[in-house]
Amino acid sequence: MKKIAFIIPPAVELLDLAGPMQVFSEASFYGFEVQLEFYSIQPDTASSVGLPFGKLQPYSKAALQAGDFIIIPGVRFESLKVLISWEKAFFHWLRDTAQRGINICSICNAAFFLGEAGLLNNRECTTHWRRVDALQKQYPKARVLNDVLFVKTDSIYTSAGISAGIDLALSILEELTDPLFVNKVARGLVVYYRRSHQHTQQNIYLDYRNHINPKVHQVQDYLVEQLASELSLEKLANLVNTSPRNLSRIFKEATGITIGDYLTKLRIEKAKTLKNNPDYTIEYIAAACGFKSPRQLQRILKSTD
Repeated sequence: MKKIAFIIPPAVELLDLAGPMQVFSEASFYGFEVQLEFYSIQPDTASSVGLPFGKLQPYSKAALQAGDFIIIPGVRFESLKVLISWEKAFFHWLRDTAQRGINICSICNAAFFLGEAGLLNNRECTTHWRRVDALQKQYPKARVLNDVLFVKTDSIYTSAGISAGIDLALSILEELTDPLFVNKVARGLVVYYRRSHQHTQQNIYLDYRNHINPKVHQVQDYLVEQLASELSLEKLANLVNTSPRNLSRIFKEATGITIGDYLTKLRIEKAKTLKNNPDYTIEYIAAACGFKSPRQLQRILKSTD
């Protein structure tokens, strides 16, 4: 089971903490096995707006193994300079932890903590757009990027400010699961699943999902799960209690493509995945993906190569 330890600094920004935390909590609801733990840098920690936290174990008590994650949310910027001056032991601990193969993640201006620990040297990274220049100036060996949501370099992850921590957490979750599962989590959180240019290419299970129309999402989910079934526009329309004409209209408005085009893309994606298994015949793959014949599948795959 993966362990994700949130290290909560004084004057923490609540959304920096709550956003990523909720991603993994939602993933747990859908069956992902993860253990969330919470530690503090200083005793008697309170948020940037004064909300106090209960008694937390100090960060030094975190029992982490290679492959686990540490996530450090950002803080009120006025507190950052003081923390950097006082918490030298914490930065030594961060550096030692990274050397043990544990993934270190910063949200917003917590990138300064990573910089102080020497973890940004010769690495691409990012932070809140207001602090990009300051981060680069303070840690000149870092390669600070602007206009990206998050960056992964080796086992070091950094994100832009506030809600970008959700995007980073979803990206980490995809590394640990798969795109279809992450789409389910993102929908549960009612957020769009966005990616930076540092991340992998979009996947059909995530493409055309940047909308909040529940009927269209329901149809998309059904298509993913029922590719081998007999599908018709009338059947899909009945599924969401609307007319075929209205479903075609709202699907195109929400996704930008027709239901037929979306279905074809899904079938091609699944066929390419199944082709990686040498035990599957072309006849089996065609049937499993809903193609009329192996010849049709071969023709379509050839046209997409």
